[in-house]
Amino acid sequence: MKDLEVEDSAQVHAAFLVYMDLTEVRQWKDVSCVKSTEPDVVLLEGRKKEGSPVQTVLPLPVHQSLSHRSIRRVLDRGFPMLLCAVASDSTLVYQRMTDGLVTPDPPAGPFQDVGRRQHRKRRQQH
Repeated sequence: MKDLEVEDSAQVHAAFLVYMDLTEVRQWKDVSCVKSTEPDVVLLEGRKKEGSPVQTVLPLPVHQSLSHRSIRRVLDRGFPMLLCAVASDSTLVYQRMTDGLVTPDPPAGPFQDVGRRQHRKRRQQH
């Protein structure tokens, strides 16, 4: 990663933590480091599993800001993108970024629609 000559050492450290999480914890395949010139950051590219499409991961320390133009340039690479916020205690939070609006997935599991009256009765019993 240091060979990519990215000036921001905090971003390189964040990229290293995300790289270790992707390869060792999440078992991603074919993870590699790529330098992006705009913004000047280290991007990670890899696959969740063998045969799945390549995804781009943008590791970003939580104190660092990012412009809409920078996000657009990463999305324009053509791969699905994950933004990974890296906290000072090494906590990683992944957020999927898409080009445009995407409808959410329906909830999984057997759910029953409980009417308003039933909910009130249950509440009063407790």
